[in-house]
Amino acid sequence: MGDTGLTNTDFTQASEPFQLFAQWLSDATKSEPHDPNALALATVDEDGMPNVRMVLLKDFDESGFVFYTNYESKKGQEILASKKAAMCFHWKSLRRQVRVRGPVEEVSAEEADAYYASRPRGSRIGAWASKQSRPLESRFALEKAVAEYSARYAIGDIPRPPYWSGFRIRPVSIEFWHDRPFRLHDRVLFTRAAPEGEWEKARLYP
Repeated sequence: MGDTGLTNTDFTQASEPFQLFAQWLSDATKSEPHDPNALALATVDEDGMPNVRMVLLKDFDESGFVFYTNYESKKGQEILASKKAAMCFHWKSLRRQVRVRGPVEEVSAEEADAYYASRPRGSRIGAWASKQSRPLESRFALEKAVAEYSARYAIGDIPRPPYWSGFRIRPVSIEFWHDRPFRLHDRVLFTRAAPEGEWEKARLYP
């Protein structure tokens, strides 16, 4: 992505959002004590009720923002049903926020395999052992499942579960917010009609 060359106070001059996001994420990596790539992911269930939870951003470029999950989980099922989602990054140490909205697509099997293979062995076992979002009768049941899969895959590669993969939010809206004194914050909104469209930029009242 490269450096935008924008300071904290003139980010409103950015002409497109991805390089600006890259710079802000780089800044957060230096200042946030834990998980600068953490974000709140919002989805909607079949009744139209919203759900939100924290996940980790694993990749991003001009095509979108990628995270991984169990497709049989609540969030997985909700995203597969609606193919839409929103995310919010909040970097408290920098007093900055970024909001992203857009349609969602599944990552390719090759992308999912590559990321899954990069995970620690215990995390790969956990992907098999956890029936994410479903009732768990006891902690022992989870530990038993971990032990069973650890024995099954004691030697050699651990394949990616067929229900575990990634999603890519292809943004049509990205808003940057930076705290300023007396609540006179800076807000800049980038929008486009479709993920392949040209960005339009507007400055918003705080």
